[in-house]
Amino acid sequence: MVKKLTPVLFVPEIEPCAKFWTEQLGFQKTAEVPDGNKLAFVILVKGNVELMYQSYASADKDAPAMAAIARKGPTFLYVEVENLDEIKAAIKGAEVVMPERTTFYGAREIGIKDPAGHYLTFAQFAPAPK
Repeated sequence: MVKKLTPVLFVPEIEPCAKFWTEQLGFQKTAEVPDGNKLAFVILVKGNVELMYQSYASADKDAPAMAAIARKGPTFLYVEVENLDEIKAAIKGAEVVMPERTTFYGAREIGIKDPAGHYLTFAQFAPAPK
């Protein structure tokens, strides 16, 4: 039985991504692995949502057979949120790759790139009719 699913995004440099999630979206660093004066790995958490970043250099050491594949990215994440307007305010300055839209399946969405070039779509669903 699946208990939890946590994406791991591979990046050239973790620090800008960690800063984006902590400073703009309110996540907390719960673990980090240093590699010299840089980070090799970080876990970011907010509520029951968890996200991990691992550097390419760390992947080279940790899992050489998969390291080349990790560089092929980018990753695409679909993130359901309670309030899209709050997210839009928090992500100011990020590169918008999909302007806000309303979908046929009832979601307001906006798509951006994180500092490493991964694609994030934030979506707010309309409340169910009563």
